[in-house]
Amino acid sequence: MTGQVGQISPAARYTVMIRRRRVLLAGLAAALVLAFLADLMTGPSTLTPMDTLRILFWPDAATRPLKVIVWDVRLPGAVMAILVGGALSLAGAEMQTVLNNSLASPFTLGVASAASFGAALAIVLQVGIPWIPATWLVPANAFAFAFGSVLLLQAVSRLRGRGPETLVLFGIATFFTFNALVALMQFIATQEALQQIVFWMMGSLARANWEKAAILAAVLACLLPFSVAASWKLTALRLGEDRARSFGIDTVRLRFVALLRISLLTATAVAFVGTVGFVGLVGPHIARLMIGEDHRFFLPASLFTGALVMSLASIASKLLVTGVLVPVGVVTSLIGIPIFIALILGRPERS
Repeated sequence: MTGQVGQISPAARYTVMIRRRRVLLAGLAAALVLAFLADLMTGPSTLTPMDTLRILFWPDAATRPLKVIVWDVRLPGAVMAILVGGALSLAGAEMQTVLNNSLASPFTLGVASAASFGAALAIVLQVGIPWIPATWLVPANAFAFAFGSVLLLQAVSRLRGRGPETLVLFGIATFFTFNALVALMQFIATQEALQQIVFWMMGSLARANWEKAAILAAVLACLLPFSVAASWKLTALRLGEDRARSFGIDTVRLRFVALLRISLLTATAVAFVGTVGFVGLVGPHIARLMIGEDHRFFLPASLFTGALVMSLASIASKLLVTGVLVPVGVVTSLIGIPIFIALILGRPERS
């Protein structure tokens, strides 16, 4: 009986759970703000934290060189780190749901390999989309090939009428195919072009600028509401394909639209910073451990955790080697591997 001492009604337990999840989201947002400020304060210049904050909030009182350091060098990179991390982690969260695979990430379907081939094609052979300026040739090619690879997988899957297993199998084939094509581009590349390909595939925030950050922010802002709107359907899908269909959910259409969002987020992020591994895999796992499977909270939490991991990786990339900016893709792998192993070992065994 609900009137007995020490017994809590289901409605009260639900209220407590919702309040706890909101507090966790607020805590993640606060941690992200602190990491963002720390990223701004970190760098090879001799600026102190107070100098950085003063230039950030009162730029007119600073000299032009100091304004350039903070506003044109550090700030675009810090903003891009948050956007890329959030986009990849949100894409990873949806990918793990629609494929029903906790090891899935935005790169599971060969999206990163396709983007790498597009970039290599532009770097080595200068082949790309017509009428695209030379400065945008590499990111435009990377985006086109990444987005096109997912559309091809979708088309093949719909023709065969198969489920997520078919997508994963075709994704593996796509991964190895584009990796082979990238290796071919590296074989015929000049030494200078080869260095550019390798640097691009490592992932770097050094190419960040306000124009690229604005494009990625616009894509993320446009797609996030659709992800949140589909949250209850995605939660139902985690209960199983048959259970979701019994609720009247068109699982084929839900998976198709989700993969379109995933491909847009991944292709845009990869096109601007190159290959950044583990963020789209680790971010959703951390969010799931904290929040659970309720996608109303799981999707925003995944966005925050991915952005936080990427922001911390950006800080580490400037501190690992004095005076050298280590590619952020290398740092995310170094950070992501032990975190991922800890998550696996820390999970309780299921009987």
